[in-house]
Amino acid sequence: MPSSCCRPSEYPPEAVARSLDTEAVSHALTRVLGPGIAVEGAARVTGGASRETWLFDAVRPDGTREALVLRRDPGDTGSVAGGDRATEYRLLAAASEAGVAVPDVVLLLDDADGLGHGFVMRRVDGETIPRRILRDDTYATARPLLASQCGTIAARIHSVPVASLPALACTDGPAQVVQWRDILDSFDEAHPAFELALRWLAAHAPAATENPTLVHGDFRNGNIIVGPEGVRAVLDWELAHLGDPIEDLGWLCVRAWRFGHTDMVVGGFGTVDSLLASYAAAGGTPPSLDELRWWTALGTFKWGVMCMLQTFTHLRGLVRSVELAAIGRRVAENEHDLLVLLDGGW
Repeated sequence: MPSSCCRPSEYPPEAVARSLDTEAVSHALTRVLGPGIAVEGAARVTGGASRETWLFDAVRPDGTREALVLRRDPGDTGSVAGGDRATEYRLLAAASEAGVAVPDVVLLLDDADGLGHGFVMRRVDGETIPRRILRDDTYATARPLLASQCGTIAARIHSVPVASLPALACTDGPAQVVQWRDILDSFDEAHPAFELALRWLAAHAPAATENPTLVHGDFRNGNIIVGPEGVRAVLDWELAHLGDPIEDLGWLCVRAWRFGHTDMVVGGFGTVDSLLASYAAAGGTPPSLDELRWWTALGTFKWGVMCMLQTFTHLRGLVRSVELAAIGRRVAENEHDLLVLLDGGW
């Protein structure tokens, strides 16, 4: 399924306009931080309807403060597509134990807390907005390091022991080609470039994955926290699954995540050589360029269909939004990007 930014119709608009019961949060935190915790400065992070993200400080009786984040599902919706918060909590804990740079989880909410389905984690300072990461002077030193750091992090993600993970769906390349063709066909629209890409993807698909690993599922510029020294943490694990590890590397190379810096194939900040060299040095099995291109093409196709999903959410009246309607123009961008990939470019 698409990432959180691509599921605007998952909840009705009225489900996301909730305030935060800070007294309930304080009470819940006593289980891990001790009594007398005060919650101050609670603020909802804007953007995205499929998850609520709240920033706040937990203040102990002695005045010491801890910066925390609450992630929860809006409304009384329970578990939803893309993974529930309990799974995400356990996944982050397992990834952290394996040495992956992720925010530390603090507390999994339960029904008695009265706060819905969610969890609390420690806040990691830094930048997530790609435009700033790729342009601001603050990150000038970090930029040449990011592709290599992402390769190292990806290798660690893919080495997390499967036995330590919560139950996750398993989907490899051939299965995803079928899944996303079905989604495209549901729109009953002609997209010749997508059809050409699907034929190419089917003809060059890798074999079914025999030894699936943890796959982040949305590993890209925009889902990493960056400081002046480089990557500090990887966010948004709600699409994690078991599958082919090359999926994460290909997704990172999709042109859309370069944000205009198209000559730097990896996230707009680095080269494929740098990514794969660090991936191998950290214990990963680097793909061939043909394998990487296949997964980059599949990622590009998927993102193009995700753009259609968002646009039709508006066109079909599920959520009326100029922003969603405007995303439709990105369908053509992905068609162009697919033709470039099929012609041997990046």
